[in-house]
Formats: sequence, C-alpha cells, structure tokens
Amino acid sequence: MQDRILRVLQSKEQTRAFYNKIARVYDLLSDRSEAPMRKAGLVLLKPGVGEQMLEIGFGTGHSLVALAKAVGLKGKVFGLDLSDKMLKLAKANLAKAGLLERARLRCGDATQLPYTDRSLDAIFMSFTLELFDTPEIPKILRECKRVLRRGGRIVVVAMSKDAKHDPLIGVFEWTHKHFPNFLDCRPIYVRESLERAGFKITKAQKKHMWIPVEIVLGVRP
Repeated sequence: MQDRILRVLQSKEQTRAFYNKIARVYDLLSDRSEAPMRKAGLVLLKPGVGEQMLEIGFGTGHSLVALAKAVGLKGKVFGLDLSDKMLKLAKANLAKAGLLERARLRCGDATQLPYTDRSLDAIFMSFTLELFDTPEIPKILRECKRVLRRGGRIVVVAMSKDAKHDPLIGVFEWTHKHFPNFLDCRPIYVRESLERAGFKITKAQKKHMWIPVEIVLGVRP
C-alpha cells in the first residue's frame, strides 16, 4: 500500500513554519470546505460524557470545543499539534467558549504520543494523517492503538486516494509532487491504513468536498 501513496517532501520544521504562518487565516482558507467533513467525523465518533479524548492536529480548535462540550465536567480533552501558533489560537477559542479548563493542549509529534498505554477512550483526526510522510502513517496509527483502551474508538477524516477515475486526485498529486511548498499533503488510503494497524472498522463513509474524502471509524479490539 505504501508504495502507492506519494511521499511528503517537506521536513517537520518546514511544516511547522508553514502552519505558523497561515494560522490566523487558516479558517478563511479551508473551514468552509473542511467543516462539514469534520462535523460528520464527530457525529461518527459520538463523544460521551466523562470520556478522555485526544485530537491529533487540532488546528484552530473547532473540534476541541465540540469535544470539550460533549465530555462534560468529568471528562477531559487532550490535544496535540505541531504548530505553536495553532495551539495559541485553539486555547483562545476554548477560553472564549468557557471550556479551557477541560482541555490539555501541547505541541508535539504524533509519531511518539506523550500519553500512557490504554489511557484514552477515543481519538479524532481531521485532515491531519495525510500531512505525515508515508512511512510515518503506520507508526502514528500504532501509537494511537497503544494509547487507546480496549474498545476505544478512532475516527480519521482525510483526503482519499480510494476513488476510481477521479481526475482531481491526479491533479492534486501532480501539484503536491511538483510544488510541495504550495501543497504539503496528498490523498491516502484511510480505511486500509486503519485496518493494517489492527483496528476493526465499524463504520466508513465516502464524501466529496472538491476532492474525495474518507471518514472512517475504527475500534481497538
């Protein structure tokens, strides 16, 4: 599978610098297209009162706010993002909603999650997994499996390569390959990646923004 997915050509430092640069305008650039997909993923995840939840790649914090509301006073939301500017914005959005005390955010790399084994009920990733280089994807999903409790859930929302005869995938991949500074991500195989990492897929949806998107719910056996 990995040889069918393009590599990510930017370093982590370049990625951090890019998202720091666009943090304040990120919602203007992408929220209109990403928000419906993100909301569909949260519906699939079904966060519950009292749960311990993690979002990887939380960006400006819209999903963190939704998760913090859902887990209630007895729950806790953790967040991990590469960009310190995104972290600052996410904290501001949580504070504006009066939910900052329910969240614990930090900067970090998802290839080594700073959480203990079997400590979380659920993990959410929205337009994040496709930012990582191809060999890192299974590492991240193994880390997710490690920190989830038995029966814990993971929902991944990501641009999908699993769509037949969609010309936009080819255009997107060509642009990513030739202009990586302009387009730092690429479509991936979401369901297949989760299955290979040992998750049991219980629900999966295919949607379309301007490119195919997979929204997949997996459970840790």
